Amino acid sequence: MKTNLPPGMLDEIAWKHLSTLPYFRGMLRAVEHCLYARMELTSPILDIGAGDGNFAAALGTGPNSLGVDPWYEPIKEASALGVYNLLVQAWGGALPVEKESFPCAVSNSVLEHIPDVQPVLDEICRVLTPDGVFFFTVPNQRFRTELWGCMLLRKLGLHRAAARYSVFFNRIARHYNLDEPEVWTERLKRAGFAEVEHWNYFPISAMRMLERGHAAGLPNLLWKKLFGSWILFPNRRNPFLRYKRLRALLDAPLCENGTCTFFAVRKGA
Repeated sequence: MKTNLPPGMLDEIAWKHLSTLPYFRGMLRAVEHCLYARMELTSPILDIGAGDGNFAAALGTGPNSLGVDPWYEPIKEASALGVYNLLVQAWGGALPVEKESFPCAVSNSVLEHIPDVQPVLDEICRVLTPDGVFFFTVPNQRFRTELWGCMLLRKLGLHRAAARYSVFFNRIARHYNLDEPEVWTERLKRAGFAEVEHWNYFPISAMRMLERGHAAGLPNLLWKKLFGSWILFPNRRNPFLRYKRLRALLDAPLCENGTCTFFAVRKGA
């Protein structure tokens, strides 16, 4: 992983996401963007979980990618944006792709939403070239234990309520796989990957901002419904966008107790 990116590039990354997404989503996507920007993404790229195409558009990988997503509505949105070279509606466990046909695959904050994730990892390994690489991000086990709501309830002595809150929040977020990196490493090795590196990112304080932002971001949902845009007044001085707070995260995105994990995985010959 490259250690540094130019400050101007980090400024651009921060603003790309905060100017187009609610701040709690934008701050996470910007941190992930600056991690991918430190990697060598060799074309053509297989993008598992393309979604609405916004992340690939910001990252600039769409024109060199095959975007795959199982759901029609996100595929329709991504198609309207014209981000991807090609889009396919398909399940990750049954990719309509030839064996050993891609040198690089990416999946950003997707695999945690798949109940039976092992067949997806198996398929990604199958379609990568012998020296292919796979980069992906997932929230880790701290999304179960370190949520702001859990912390508050535990301080009040309400430990059962804290446990129920964790289940509730992660059910709403559709999180199935909130696992330690060692669990993911075991899955990846089982799929046939030879080398696994990982780094934690997104500190607990940022995760708690994201958590509370789900409620604070309700007006953004209204703007999106009424005007087709998440952000009505995109300005770096807008206090509701929290630009300075986000920008500071990008200077040192990795942290040992981070709540998310970035993986760089090599198939090996």
